[in-house]
Amino acid sequence: MQTLIDIALLLVLLSDLYLLSLTRLGASIKMIAFQGVLLALLPFLSAGMVLSLHAFIIAISSGAIKALLIPRFLSRAAREVHIGLEIDSYIPYSASLLAGMSVVLVSFWIAREFSLPVTVASHLWIPVSLAGVMIGLLMLIIRKKAISQVIGYLVLENGIYILGLSLAGQMPLLVELGVLLDIFAGVFIMGIIMN
Repeated sequence: MQTLIDIALLLVLLSDLYLLSLTRLGASIKMIAFQGVLLALLPFLSAGMVLSLHAFIIAISSGAIKALLIPRFLSRAAREVHIGLEIDSYIPYSASLLAGMSVVLVSFWIAREFSLPVTVASHLWIPVSLAGVMIGLLMLIIRKKAISQVIGYLVLENGIYILGLSLAGQMPLLVELGVLLDIFAGVFIMGIIMN
């Protein structure tokens, strides 16, 4: 089971780096939806949550919001605002990808010194979550358009979600649903700002 968790976490990390290199908005929205599917699978793969009601509720709500609702909302907002298909960035895409790889290295270095108060199923939980948060912050800083900054915010929230999921056995369900509600409200607020 640990191998499946490692594969899912590595796919999330690679999709974060891939999002940094994308120049098309539609491809970025599809990648966010793919990442939502991966994050919806993680509760079932986590050793302490297999086949529990808690894992089922987290996975279904996460999948519905992150993989279906938010990507549809972003696609609709992009069509209504008539945003171009290109993603504008303050720095070249090769430099942003290099910065993203540097962030990944820093997150793995920090994770060596950081330990969780509980035992987790994979040693990749902390570095992948830290990398997701830092890559999301990087995307918020270097992207010019509001909708591509929303994608950076989603990447940042996915990093927070991964860290929270590593502690899901100890966290109450309301906290996890609150995180999902935060991201849902954040996307709506940014959509209102764009319009």
